[in-house]
Amino acid sequence: MTTPHAIAADLWGLGGMPADALGQLSLRGEEPALPSSFRVDAAAQASIGVAGLAAAEIHRARGGGAQGVSVDMRHAATEFRSEHWLSVADTPVRSLWDPIAGTYCTGDGGWVRLHTNFPHHRDGILALLGCGADKAEVARALLDWQAEAFETAATARGMCVAAMRSFAQWDGHPHAASVAEVPLLITRIGDAPPTPLPPAGARPLSGLRVLDLTRVIAGPVAGRTLAAHGADVLHITGPGVPNLPGLIVDTGRGKRAAEVDLRTPEGVACLRQLVSGADVFLQSYRQGALAARGFAPDEVAALRPGIVVADLSAYGAQGPWGGKRGFDSLVQTATGFNHAEAAAAGSNGPKPLPCQALDHASGYLLAFGTQAALLRRAREGGSWKVTVSLVATARWLRGLGRLPGGLAAPEPTREDVADFLEVTGAVTAARHAALLAETPAFWSAPAALLGSSAPVW
Repeated sequence: MTTPHAIAADLWGLGGMPADALGQLSLRGEEPALPSSFRVDAAAQASIGVAGLAAAEIHRARGGGAQGVSVDMRHAATEFRSEHWLSVADTPVRSLWDPIAGTYCTGDGGWVRLHTNFPHHRDGILALLGCGADKAEVARALLDWQAEAFETAATARGMCVAAMRSFAQWDGHPHAASVAEVPLLITRIGDAPPTPLPPAGARPLSGLRVLDLTRVIAGPVAGRTLAAHGADVLHITGPGVPNLPGLIVDTGRGKRAAEVDLRTPEGVACLRQLVSGADVFLQSYRQGALAARGFAPDEVAALRPGIVVADLSAYGAQGPWGGKRGFDSLVQTATGFNHAEAAAAGSNGPKPLPCQALDHASGYLLAFGTQAALLRRAREGGSWKVTVSLVATARWLRGLGRLPGGLAAPEPTREDVADFLEVTGAVTAARHAALLAETPAFWSAPAALLGSSAPVW
């Protein structure tokens, strides 16, 4: 079985990073830390590890000297469930799931998973089913549908639904052939002279500016990771854009938060001004949504030659499902993980992974790729695009193999992970798992209220 360090080395190579730096990375602990037949703990440790090592490499490139980076497996697994451990005033944050979200049996004996956390997604599904917002009513209505037929009908309306498939069924799906072979792509998208990194500061990414146009988990985790190493991360949202408050408290640490209305010419002009001063443009909205406002990757690169565009999606931009809306739980269901985990557990219905592993892994991979691209623009010049999708991350996780007996691992309790939590004011949350010997990661401030900062650098 491939070791976590070998997994990290493969990722490091995808980023075009110097092999000699891998000697600075120490990965401690043993699998499994979370109950799963999949190697979610190794994925956590390796993805967090390369993101931390990239920060150390930037620090070295700025004249700060080399330093060791260590990641404990239990700590990494804890951070992969960071939203699970969040509490405010000693009260766990309420469930992030809408009451009718979840899995349902369909009339053909299949299963579908509904994602209804945003009101317009919930309302669209209820309209399609012709029923009220009651779990029992939804269950009855879905018995009139076949699983894949309902998935297709919901997708056509822009709703978020996945039919459960086995790995074999997913491999035969038309979209599976379009999924990237690797979980991370770094491509040059424009010309620009080399952009030197700022002189060495107290933190690896100090002086670097990140525009964070993301929400939910994966994209915000990438921005949170960059903030942990000192980047100036400005989270941008818009009026009326739905968000999940609990996730913002967890993933907004270290960021400022501003509101820009891209439906207005003034808002578009404001974001263009912010882009002109940014080093990174991080986005996770549905494919084409920002392009329709004039912020496609090539347009961003034209506005700010030398920028790094970090692009996250659920199913990628190509193939039959290119641009399809999705979330971690849906991609797990569609690509075979829920079926395979259920089979390993001897269960009939869908069984999810013990954490939003695709979201968290994608977030750390995006943070890693962004830092690798910043080093490349310093050496080679150019504008760069970093591409990560949940579906490609799923392919990568599946390729790491299975853990016989992994489901027998005990479910960690809050007491089990207490040494990996930190208290900031009224908020208790997971500390960052990548420990840098000379420049410790930390968040300079708790999550800011949405719109509480001016949209300026």
